[in-house]
Amino acid sequence: MAPARAVVVPADRTARAEDREIDAVIAWFADEGRDLPWRHEGVSAWAILVSEVMLQQTPVVRVLPRWREWMERWPEPADLADAPTAEVLRCWDRLGYPRRALRLQECARAIVREHGGRVPHGEEALRALPGIGEYTAAAVTAFAHHGRAVVVDTNIRRVLARSVLGRPVPDRSYSAAERALATRSLPAEQGRSVAWNQAVMELGALVCTARSPRCELCPLKAQCAWVAAGRPAAEEGSRPRQAFEGTDRQMRGKIMAVLRQDGSSREAPLFALDAEDPARVRRCLESLITDGLAVRNGAEVRLP
Repeated sequence: MAPARAVVVPADRTARAEDREIDAVIAWFADEGRDLPWRHEGVSAWAILVSEVMLQQTPVVRVLPRWREWMERWPEPADLADAPTAEVLRCWDRLGYPRRALRLQECARAIVREHGGRVPHGEEALRALPGIGEYTAAAVTAFAHHGRAVVVDTNIRRVLARSVLGRPVPDRSYSAAERALATRSLPAEQGRSVAWNQAVMELGALVCTARSPRCELCPLKAQCAWVAAGRPAAEEGSRPRQAFEGTDRQMRGKIMAVLRQDGSSREAPLFALDAEDPARVRRCLESLITDGLAVRNGAEVRLP
C-alpha cells in the first residue's frame, strides 16, 4: 500500500472568508437537513449513542426501523443491560456487523455499573466504554452533550478533502494530518462547532457524495478547490470496491439469519448454506462462536 500523502492546506486558506463558508453550510443544513428522529430536541444521549453505533457502515434507511424498535424496547442503558443477549441479536436483525450489538450491550452494562445508568460526559470517559472509539465519543459529545469536539466520519473527510485540498477522495487511512485539518476547520465557538459538525456531515451524505456529487447544489461550490481544479477523478484503483458475494462475512450473515429465525439449529443443516464449500461454513460458524455471537451445545448451535 502506498503511504498516505501529506495534507497540505493551501497557503491562502486563512485569508478566505471561512466564517462565511461555515455559515453557508450551517444555513444549507437548516433548509436541507433530513428530519431524523435522533436529531429531535430532547432525545437522550443514550438514544444518540445507539444511533451512532448503528449508523457505522450502515445506511440511514436500514437503521431507522431498527433504532425505533430498540428505543421502544430498551429506552435506557439499564433496559439493554438486563435484556437476554439472544433477544438483542434478534432485534439487531440484518444491520450487519452483529458484534456491534454485543458491544452495545456491554457498553450499556458499563454505563449502569460505572456511571449510574447515565451516558458519561467527556470524550475520555466515553472512549473508556466498550465499543466506543474516537468517532463515536466525539459524535456523542457534540450531538448529545453539545460540546466542542472534532467529529470526523467518511463524509466529513470527503468534504474537507475536496473543498480544502482539491482531492477527489481522502487518503485510505485517517491520518494525524487529516485530524489536524479537521481541527483547524472546526469553529471555535461551541454552538457553531456543533452546528458545523452536523451540517458538514450531512453535506457529505446528501450532496458531496462519493460517486455522484451534486456540486451545483453545494454551498461551498464557489470556494471548493476540487471544483476549481476541474473535478479531477480519483486515481484508478485508489478506492477498490469490496466484494460481498461469496465472502465469509456474507456466510456469517446467513448463519446468523438462521439462528435469529429459529433460535437454534443442528450443525448439519447449516452446511446446506454452501454445500460446495462446507469448510467455509465451518470456518464462519467457528468464528461466530469465537466472537460470542453463537454458542455450541453438543451438535446444536444457538444464539447466546
